[in-house]
Amino acid sequence: MIKIYHNTRCRKSREGLQTVQASEQPYEVIDYISNPLSEKELQDVIKILGIKPIDLVRKNEAIWKSDFKGKELSDQQVITAMATHPKLIERPIVIHKNKGVIGRPNDRIFDIL
Repeated sequence: MIKIYHNTRCRKSREGLQTVQASEQPYEVIDYISNPLSEKELQDVIKILGIKPIDLVRKNEAIWKSDFKGKELSDQQVITAMATHPKLIERPIVIHKNKGVIGRPNDRIFDIL
């Protein structure tokens, strides 16, 4: 089953959801803003994506700029920041059959469907 980590307020995330829906495959929507991911769940997603935790951070978010920008943070501290402030997580994230992508640009989603 496809999983899409989705923020309903984000246009790019809504476009990603439309792409997943158009695939006509079973999917699960995870609204990570309303139901924040645990640090363990974030670690699992990051492992599937094959990226460093910092690569999942939205660095233009106000909370990042005010509280974290310019600081030397460990991978675990970055994960903790995203778990505490889910708006920091890039979106959408689509996972299918142990492969995953950040759906920016949206075309990347086709790579795993």
